[in-house]
Amino acid sequence: MANEFPQVLTIAGVDSDGSAGAQADLHSFFMRGTYGTLILTAAVAGNSYGIHDAALLPLTFIDHQFDALADDLQIRACKTGMLANAEMIDNVAANLQRVDFGPLVLDPVISTKHGNLLMEADAFETLKKTLIPLATVITPNFYEAEHLTGMTLDSDAKIIEAAHAIQAMGAKNVVLKGRHDSDTQTEVRDYVLLASGKAFWLTGPYYPTERKNGTGDSLSAVITAELGKGTEIEDAIRIAKRFVDTAIANEIAVGHKFGPINHWANALVQPHDL
Repeated sequence: MANEFPQVLTIAGVDSDGSAGAQADLHSFFMRGTYGTLILTAAVAGNSYGIHDAALLPLTFIDHQFDALADDLQIRACKTGMLANAEMIDNVAANLQRVDFGPLVLDPVISTKHGNLLMEADAFETLKKTLIPLATVITPNFYEAEHLTGMTLDSDAKIIEAAHAIQAMGAKNVVLKGRHDSDTQTEVRDYVLLASGKAFWLTGPYYPTERKNGTGDSLSAVITAELGKGTEIEDAIRIAKRFVDTAIANEIAVGHKFGPINHWANALVQPHDL
């Protein structure tokens, strides 16, 4: 039967070294047993040392990609990655309201895991106004949560308050990723607030490695893949956390400096363990 196999989508840019962006999403989709599709928004010339150039796709071409997929495939869940500016965010939000691509997992690429801003002020405000209210799941890192809420997250109580504030912006389920930027820490604690009101901490080991490129992309992509297969929200989030921890723990020697996580390590893990 046509379109019986679960199909999911990433709306993102491609990194030429394959460590993050759409490639990390597609690796994750494949490893979780879904057929991955892509709406390309940008192309980045980069490697493990850094980003050297980038080019944006025209908005009309993004429209045509949405049309092409909607006319033929049955996308059961989708996610966004880095969207370069306010105009692109508006375009993607409008298209997501025009077609049915299932639940949206929003990876709000606002800042790096070290707190460096990646988004201009007008794009940031557009993200809050147009995309966050569409999100089934939002996965901000620690610093993105601070930027979204204007809060300093210096305690568990503040993190919990921030998650509720982000949920009040319209996102149904919030995965607020914990800090992982200190060589003195031994664990990473993420806070999860579900639409049902249930909340819990997800704790995993901290790995002192520079091979962590694509971590946030992969977490949100695994959640997307699981939602596309019909997995319940809480289970999808827990599976994604374990998947990423496994990929970080088992390093892959690609590049010289800030390398990718090892998605293929999960091939050695039994499905029931994830």
